[in-house]
Amino acid sequence: MEFNHKSVLLKETVDGLSIKKNGIYIDGTIGGAGHSLEIIKRICEKGLLIGIDRDEEAICVAREKLKSFKNVIFVHDNHDNIGNILENLNVEGVDGILLDLGVSSYQLDERNRGFSYIGDATLDMRMDKSQELNAKIVVNTYSEERLVQILWEYGEEKFSKRIAKKICEARKDNPIETTFDLVKIIESSIPKNKEGHPAKRTFQAIRIEVNNEIRPLYNTVINSINCLNNGGRLCIITFHSLEDRAVKNAFKDAMGKCTCPPGLPYCVCGSKSYGKIITKKPILPGAEEIKQNARSKSAKLRIFEKNLKIN
Repeated sequence: MEFNHKSVLLKETVDGLSIKKNGIYIDGTIGGAGHSLEIIKRICEKGLLIGIDRDEEAICVAREKLKSFKNVIFVHDNHDNIGNILENLNVEGVDGILLDLGVSSYQLDERNRGFSYIGDATLDMRMDKSQELNAKIVVNTYSEERLVQILWEYGEEKFSKRIAKKICEARKDNPIETTFDLVKIIESSIPKNKEGHPAKRTFQAIRIEVNNEIRPLYNTVINSINCLNNGGRLCIITFHSLEDRAVKNAFKDAMGKCTCPPGLPYCVCGSKSYGKIITKKPILPGAEEIKQNARSKSAKLRIFEKNLKIN
């Protein structure tokens, strides 16, 4: 299947990086290289683009799409390891980082990856197919209590207890092998709902658990800011409230806030600012983009600029 992924908020994101011609930039989720292509067009031969993705198929597609450019390095790894990646490349700092979070259109549409509740496939949901944990393991081995926690926390599924109970009952007889096996269990667990597919929240929650998308995110944001050169920018696109909350909190903490009582002649609380939030409110896709790409509807872009005061 062709790697088809429409880059969300493309112009807004690339503009938000405020690209320098000879700068070093990271696309931490290179995917189909839509954002990367626009980034590398704006840098000269002395500049550098580092493309990271945990999905090897995405790396292969990006290599082909950017094959005419010599100033690009591809890394099969997780953006959560951004500090180690740069250390291994002997890169001390970069001028911009992009993280386009969540699952790609290709991963959703490629049914043998098991991300989608629309087509029948083996339960998988791994972005990195080399990792051991997959959706089948989560569904068939996690305790009922753990499943409830995941469905509620990552999917905000109000019927989490009922779905988890039904999953555990069903797997006593036979392992739950396919996406349709799981969909049938979910459909039998909750009332019919006209607001979207009944399995949407459960599939999102399991996918997030399989790929550990939320727990490291706050630290990833902070580590990414630490990897920026002074004046460098971090652009992050989120697609649901859990991601957005982690990014927003990390940005606020990185900006810092003095907590000293008013009237003191100088700061004694030790608060340190790493820069400023460029987007006081997130940038959202316009009506035309949503019309052309319905999956962009929930996207939010937040931008942080590193600005350490050097004494």
